[in-house]
Amino acid sequence: MIHVRGLQKAYQGVSVLTEIDFDVKRGEFFGIIGPNGSGKSTLLKMISSVIAPDAGEITLADKPLARYTRKELARILAVLEQEGLPPVGFRVREVLEMGRFPYQNWLGEEKDDVTPLIEEIMQLLGLVPLAERTLDQLSGGEKQRVALGKALVQKPQLLLLDEPTTYLDIGYQIQLMDIVRKWQKTTQVTVVAVLHDLNLASLYCDRILMLHKGVQIGVGTPQDMLQTDKIEAVYGTRPIVMEHPVHHLPQIMLQSRA
Repeated sequence: MIHVRGLQKAYQGVSVLTEIDFDVKRGEFFGIIGPNGSGKSTLLKMISSVIAPDAGEITLADKPLARYTRKELARILAVLEQEGLPPVGFRVREVLEMGRFPYQNWLGEEKDDVTPLIEEIMQLLGLVPLAERTLDQLSGGEKQRVALGKALVQKPQLLLLDEPTTYLDIGYQIQLMDIVRKWQKTTQVTVVAVLHDLNLASLYCDRILMLHKGVQIGVGTPQDMLQTDKIEAVYGTRPIVMEHPVHHLPQIMLQSRA
């Protein structure tokens, strides 16, 4: 689905990303991890064509990213950010309908009735009771579900998540990630997620790219990447890495330095 080769980016002469090379398979849940300032969000913005690389190339679905129009890209990929929606006065149902913009003509019309799709996604996300509420009447977790709904209504082939759980409590974090994982498995959409929480990355990602100071440390399974020595080298703290008792995946416990 995605091929990245020799990607580089610098701001005012300061390198942000250097020689980044990786592939993302179609239908894969791919994670990007690393400390603050490692270039994670910059990389995601380049994949979504918000910013251009200084060198290297990104190929999306066998076509160079630079050759897509904005509307073509909007039909292929959707982005969910940390704060997906501002607290404006649109109703929940109206926000989800906005996700169909890439498929509408200049009159805002589509050939087919998309009401069943919107109803399906509202049901999936538990938004039916909130349908007529405005965004300023919702909690942070509810607004993030609405933002996810708007992205899913686009029916993207590629869903990009930029630290989507940062401002959510643990219950909403798991709920959001479970919904994305279920949708990914059902529709075979490709997911690329920038994640701060290494335990969430381990539980939900098929493979993980680890970055440190703009340099690619490696790409591999959670078992490959979430090892004590690698985490210590990148994050500057030596964790205890244990096996999850149910999923048998790495889970990280931090040690106090006191």
